[in-house]
Amino acid sequence: MRRVASSRISAMSSVTLAVGLLLGTAGVAQAQITSREGIELQNQIQQLGQQVNQLQTNGGGNNAPQASAPPTNLPGGDLTAQLLERVSALEEQNREMRGQLDQLTNQVQQQNATLSKQISDMQFAAQNGSGGSGGSSAASASAPAKEESAPAAAKPATAADLLQSGQAALRSRDYETAQSNAERALKSAKSTNGKMDAQFLLAQSLAGQKQYRESAVAYYDAYNRAPKSPRAQEALLGVSASMLALGDKHSACEALNKLHSEFPQPTPKVKSAMTSFKGRAGCH
Repeated sequence: MRRVASSRISAMSSVTLAVGLLLGTAGVAQAQITSREGIELQNQIQQLGQQVNQLQTNGGGNNAPQASAPPTNLPGGDLTAQLLERVSALEEQNREMRGQLDQLTNQVQQQNATLSKQISDMQFAAQNGSGGSGGSSAASASAPAKEESAPAAAKPATAADLLQSGQAALRSRDYETAQSNAERALKSAKSTNGKMDAQFLLAQSLAGQKQYRESAVAYYDAYNRAPKSPRAQEALLGVSASMLALGDKHSACEALNKLHSEFPQPTPKVKSAMTSFKGRAGCH
């Protein structure tokens, strides 16, 4: 029985040690905690430490019952039951106090974290006070600009805008952008000439990407959209150029023959290119 009581009462020593360590930690953190809640938590921890010391004194000190000198008027069984009941009560109090200590420890840690964050925020605000105000004013100044530019961004581009942007991309050899703008312009164009120009730009962008088979088809589609327009002779010339790039000289000559039959008097630029292509393809 003495072993059981001794082992259970010794559990209080570990609780006392934990409380002592907690009190030491709280003492170190006291320099960092200046809020009223933090001070109250430290006071509660100290009170719990005093209660543990009192319980240890009452349960395991000089006032504890001695098994070697049991009262003569009580049988041994009654004394054992009283000791067990007393030890059980002390263990229950220890468990409650452990729970309270854990709860208070968590509160202290949370308090430390909150205070550390507040200190960091204040230091950051002090170091960047002017920058913060400037940033807010810059944000407020840029807000109207965004609101003004929003309608322009939401407004869909016209076919003419897309053609102009696509032709600029073609001159910069940005053939993919030129192709994208040409395809969009082809969908949004309303007039025959607009569709013809978009189709011709598409063929040029495909030729720039060395997709000669697709460019030949696109050039011929451009011719079919407006076969009597001045751009039609350039489209047939593009078909011939794409066929030459593919090594199909026969098809290149057929395109040149059609160009000659449809436009007996081509523009000087087209006429010069026809002469060059005929020589390269060996046309008769």
